[in-house]
Amino acid sequence: MTGPVPASVGVYGGGRMGAGIAHAFLAAGSDVTVIETDPQTVEAARSRIRRILDRAGTSGGFEVTTDPSALAGCGLVIEAVPEDAALKARILAIVEKHATGAVLATNTSSLSIDSLAAGLTGPGRFLGLHFFNPVPVSALVEIVVGARTEPGLVAEARSWVEALGKTPIVVHDTPGFASSRLGVHLALEAMRMLEEGVAGAADIDTAMTLGYRHPTGPLRTTDLVGLDVRLAIAEHLARELGPRFEPPAILRDLVAAGHLGRKTGQGFFTW
Repeated sequence: MTGPVPASVGVYGGGRMGAGIAHAFLAAGSDVTVIETDPQTVEAARSRIRRILDRAGTSGGFEVTTDPSALAGCGLVIEAVPEDAALKARILAIVEKHATGAVLATNTSSLSIDSLAAGLTGPGRFLGLHFFNPVPVSALVEIVVGARTEPGLVAEARSWVEALGKTPIVVHDTPGFASSRLGVHLALEAMRMLEEGVAGAADIDTAMTLGYRHPTGPLRTTDLVGLDVRLAIAEHLARELGPRFEPPAILRDLVAAGHLGRKTGQGFFTW
């Protein structure tokens, strides 16, 4: 049976993903505390969450602050900062210091859970909760289990995800997990096809949306995720799994030119 979400949830990072995660728990009845780095990003995160709440027609009690001590008393804290291992490790150490007794989770899409857990004093209460963009309409959450994650925590996390109205899958800590490994591999091949002139971006995507019933094609999905994000994940997977994940030149060139997808107005498509 689906269990309730924690009464108090913390989210470290109020960007697009963090704001979406905050909204998911607010809609499920949690009080949410979001931690940001400075007054400007605090206001940006607050406005972002309010916009999502307004669009969804939901409400809830939330606070955005720069003070990590506000996480004291949270039952769950999710780190949602950019995909940088050193940054995530530093933030998780801060969270563990202030949110004693909380379950800690990372929203990483590809980084090793075991490596991140190595810097924690309580690695048994740590796991991955990989939400998907955009969080409010995405139905999936990937629960990533580390070697030292307590078995009972996995069942607890599954009940939380179900209480959010989303579907959990459970995967073990491997490079790219299940979703990023498959999704990035498909996207990189689509980029190579575009680079080789096999077909245009729209036609390549249509092959997958109509031919295989994917809701969004791999190139448009890359634009939504961010080409810089996809490049970083591909580089990580190439180091871990070999040259089949080597990013093609077209991806590197677009990122170098500042064409990062929807967030900049131009990627494989014009937004």
